[in-house]
Amino acid sequence: MESNSAKLPQRYTLTAALPYTNGPVHIGHLAGVYIPADIYARYLRLQKRDVIFVSGSDENGIPITLKAKNLGISPQELVDKYNAIIRDSFKEFGISFDIYHRTSSKIHYETASEFFLNLYEKGCFEEKVSEQFYDEEQKQFLADRYIIGTCPNCGNDRAYGDQCENCGTSLSPLDLKNPRSVLSGNPPVLKETRHWYLPLQDYQAKLEKYILEDHAEWKTNVYGQCKSWLDQGLEPRAVTRDLDWGIPVPIKGAEGKVLYVWFDAPIGYISATKALRDDWEKYWKDPETRLIHFIGKDNIVFHCLIFPAMLMAEGSFILADNVPANEFLNLEGEKISTSRNWAVWLDEYLMDFPGKQDVLRYVLCSTSPETKDNDFTWKDFQARNNNELVANYGNFINRVLVLSHKYFEGKVPKEGIRESIENELWNDLEKLKNSITENLEAFRFREALSELMNVARLGNKYLAETEPWKLNTEREYRRETILFTCIQLIGNLMILSGPFLPFTVKKLEDILNIQAQTWDQIGRKDLIPEVHQLGKPELLFDKIENEAIEIQIEKLERSKAKPSNPTPMVPMKESISFEDFSKMDIRVGTIREAIKIPKANKLLQLTIDLGHETRTVVSGIAEQFELDKIIGIQVSILVNLAPRIIKGVESHGMILMAENPEGKLSFISPVKGWQEGSIIR
Repeated sequence: MESNSAKLPQRYTLTAALPYTNGPVHIGHLAGVYIPADIYARYLRLQKRDVIFVSGSDENGIPITLKAKNLGISPQELVDKYNAIIRDSFKEFGISFDIYHRTSSKIHYETASEFFLNLYEKGCFEEKVSEQFYDEEQKQFLADRYIIGTCPNCGNDRAYGDQCENCGTSLSPLDLKNPRSVLSGNPPVLKETRHWYLPLQDYQAKLEKYILEDHAEWKTNVYGQCKSWLDQGLEPRAVTRDLDWGIPVPIKGAEGKVLYVWFDAPIGYISATKALRDDWEKYWKDPETRLIHFIGKDNIVFHCLIFPAMLMAEGSFILADNVPANEFLNLEGEKISTSRNWAVWLDEYLMDFPGKQDVLRYVLCSTSPETKDNDFTWKDFQARNNNELVANYGNFINRVLVLSHKYFEGKVPKEGIRESIENELWNDLEKLKNSITENLEAFRFREALSELMNVARLGNKYLAETEPWKLNTEREYRRETILFTCIQLIGNLMILSGPFLPFTVKKLEDILNIQAQTWDQIGRKDLIPEVHQLGKPELLFDKIENEAIEIQIEKLERSKAKPSNPTPMVPMKESISFEDFSKMDIRVGTIREAIKIPKANKLLQLTIDLGHETRTVVSGIAEQFELDKIIGIQVSILVNLAPRIIKGVESHGMILMAENPEGKLSFISPVKGWQEGSIIR
């Protein structure tokens, strides 16, 4: 393996997808992107290769502004909050970024603006005028996520303009039935706007050669998705947006427009490297550098087709040598959904399972969705911890240390004379080391981890066959050799564990009273010197009981009953003065009569008893309430609203209703019956 290793590149730029800072990160993110990336980065460092590992918060784009509006705070307040939560979660799980940057930083704004201007001045963009949806009340063009309506595929009436989260269908705003603005609730209108486009079709031939010919070895899920897009033929892609949050388009005539987030986000890898190192160019422009992107499958097109086209247009950057994208991780048989709170959040896991970061790292790598979607279950989490980490890995190490203290006062015994069984063990270790190395180089992290556990099984098997605690006086000399061999095997296991279980390795270093070596030392039979003093035995892992697992399952079941934030809330309106509020006259009334208005499915004509008079009010609640069940209900009515004629009926007032995120309505009523006409203050 030494000679093969010498032929491999010695400089690497590793990128991990920039998470949106509109919420914390969950196990799907960890399994799909960050654990594989961290394993590879740690492995390369153990190989003594020159590595930078970069990522950062994606703080521009529609998801940020939408969440901020829903919460009634500024986008900056939102990204500051979640950047800290995400950054700290990654740190707690040992994701060993060399830099975790932010796309709201000055250096990123400058880098992205320079990149755009470079392409603009080369004439790489197409300028087009097109019609897009516009909210006349808010005086704002609407991005896809600012439009909701009825999905033409499944009938979900809360589908977004880019995707229906109920059935997963990709959409455009024009596909929606009855589209309406998330900002005002009003139907949008089409209005002309000017944008700049990257003509991807001009790079079709180059991209076909780059992927289909030069990188046919890529994972089948990545290669297949790229080929599908290329077979359909690439089309121009807008690089600008009408938005007030993001990087301003740095040319005249583009006021009120920002760089589209898909354009500026991958440049975030470059700006992060700039912030990290003065010699950043060799990590992005030197052909001797190997560039690897770690992403989830939802980012394949951006990283394999669009970003390479941008770099081709610029002309001086290297292209990715591999993009080992993973598929999605499901949770208890269902798709992870942040809007339904169907997720295991990293910050919550740390509170529920303190000190068990490596357990989750191990389980997520063991079930990694490398080529197809996979499933995380709490029962499997428990079983893998108890049956593999505790009963296999931890058991071997603990038994050896206990025996060493029992027979040799915790000191490494002298090697003694090796027999055939020891030679067999070292031969088996060499094979396992080669297999682990080969799998890591090929981004098969799940198989590499499985082989790592086989090293621990090798140790347990050796102990079971040699039984050093049973040796009679004539064979007592063998005890030294057996325990010496086991301790050396633990030293090798410690190095091999470095990419996967960093917290466990740190514990082992403390217990063994020695630092882990580098990858080229694996296979040595004298890693830990004779007579070296070992620390006291300590359990590396402990069993997880049923009660802890039941708590997690119950937490998920509660999420089904009460989603945390299932659909976008209508943002709060601008503040008004007390004088404006005091002009509203709201009274208690009782519904005495309700009839449907012809040719208007949503409208009811209500007769409201206000005590001293009755009012006719037209209300759009017909689809949610049965006529006979609302008679006699007390309601709140705005009585001094100017009359309006609706479908030929003059309406005198407005019924006040509460609407939840799913659009379900409820009357605002007194807790107890009140006299009609009572004032609501």
